[in-house]
Amino acid sequence: MFSKLSTRLAPQLTRQQQTLHSLKNATKLTSQKVFERENKYGAHNYHPLPVALTKGEGVYVWDVEGKQYFDYLSAYSAVNQGHGHPKIIKALMEQAQKLSLTSRAFYSDVLGEYEEYITGIFNYDKVLPMNTGVEGGETACKLARKWGYLKKNIPHNQAKIIFAENNFWGRTLSAVSASTDPSCYEGFGPFMPGFETIKYNDIAAVEKAIQEPHVCAFMVEPIQGEAGVVVPDAGYLKKIRELCTKYNVLWIADEVQTGLARTGRMLAVDYEEVKPDILILGKALSGGMYPVSAVLANDDIMLCIKPGEHGSTYGGNPLGCKVAMAALEVLIEEKLAENAEKMGNLLRSELSTLPKDIVSTVRGKGLLNAIVINSKYDAWDICLRLKENGLLAKPTHGDIIRFAPPLVINESEMLESIDIIKKTILSS
Repeated sequence: MFSKLSTRLAPQLTRQQQTLHSLKNATKLTSQKVFERENKYGAHNYHPLPVALTKGEGVYVWDVEGKQYFDYLSAYSAVNQGHGHPKIIKALMEQAQKLSLTSRAFYSDVLGEYEEYITGIFNYDKVLPMNTGVEGGETACKLARKWGYLKKNIPHNQAKIIFAENNFWGRTLSAVSASTDPSCYEGFGPFMPGFETIKYNDIAAVEKAIQEPHVCAFMVEPIQGEAGVVVPDAGYLKKIRELCTKYNVLWIADEVQTGLARTGRMLAVDYEEVKPDILILGKALSGGMYPVSAVLANDDIMLCIKPGEHGSTYGGNPLGCKVAMAALEVLIEEKLAENAEKMGNLLRSELSTLPKDIVSTVRGKGLLNAIVINSKYDAWDICLRLKENGLLAKPTHGDIIRFAPPLVINESEMLESIDIIKKTILSS
């Protein structure tokens, strides 16, 4: 049997071996060759900054020619702990050599350890482990709907979830159904029913929407990241908590990007000392090493989902669990929330000195920050020149540049990177 199979696969293996041989013996890889290869063989669903990275350490990354850059995107806040953190790598390697995946068909000796650890940190009864941030959002929506039918007695198939305008929680059909950004939803309908949007940072709109008896949840980012680091008014989150309690609606906090020390607190909601009913985490939950996300809630919500009603082949795998525990330990042990607050204050203070005719607005919390570029200047062009000067950042929504370096950045690195930003913008 195996010999016949080997015969059938021989031509294929030969071609694969030839490809590997040609790759190994190719001339030195250049950035341009990287760009051309991705453009030829990959889907064109991204528009990357023209830099081909090959190495990362701490707050720095290097391209294939060896040029060093400050990373001011942090993989959209997935690398809060810095590139290649040794503690997270150690946890990854040790667990990978023991057991990486069982699926949830069986128990593992690691999952319960992780569940106990993360629920203890965030003070929830239960966690439902998934892999990506958008899966966390999908899970939260399913959980809220199930709760709505079982606990709030919403009529069958009539549950509604309210979202804020300019939200972003991924690219699945559910996520784009909640979007108000045409680039996310155009050409992908029909859309998920039961999703409605209201203005962000508008408490009157929240109260009006959630009074409707079929509403089961309000899902919102404490700070809107992809929208351009839009920070709500003080008291907005506290009032959301009060209103959701008053009208028996679940508050879902999407902290995939704002959570895990990024804004200067472990969670952005901690600024107003409020607790959402459902908390979504992702990105830095693995320190950029492995896809890990989590949805946390108390028993009265989480136990609405029964065996067979939700799951994931990789969700809660031993490798991801060990990595997540190490990633959380790094945030706590190295006091990265405190450092994010301190370095963020320094960054915004320095950026605020830039001419208003170029940078009209500086905003953010901790190390989640953005500048708004005056319309007569081009944010993409500024990012290209930042790259040439040794700092990587990316525009969002055309005129906004997000600045979010790894939280391990120290004061001298911060000052050096600020100098690059100021010199680049002043030369515009």
